[in-house]
Amino acid sequence: MPRDRSSVVGRIARHRRIRRKVEGVSERPRMAVFRSHKHIYVQVIDDGHGVTLATASSLDSEVRDQRNGKPKCEVSSIVGSLIARRAIDSGINTVVFDRGGYKYHGRVKAIAEAARKEGLLF
Repeated sequence: MPRDRSSVVGRIARHRRIRRKVEGVSERPRMAVFRSHKHIYVQVIDDGHGVTLATASSLDSEVRDQRNGKPKCEVSSIVGSLIARRAIDSGINTVVFDRGGYKYHGRVKAIAEAARKEGLLF
């Protein structure tokens, strides 16, 4: 009997595999991405202390004003720029990118490229 591997189950398995290798420390925290059907969320996390240092999402008031009528990839770029600015303001210049089991494509790629453009190093 074949196992049922929905896309969510596969993503969780990929995420666990990635998290075995990727860890955020104080000098280089982890930038974690979560994607829902409508929105996108990004956190900069220090796994050593278990603390979230910066967050941004498509639900933030700064993004909400700009997202009307735009495709999700463009909204993701805005979120990527916002998280980079917030991280740099917190004194974080370098992060480890945790794509959360998603393919590095589309909205996830848009976040990464926008954050790099703002000066955040991966």
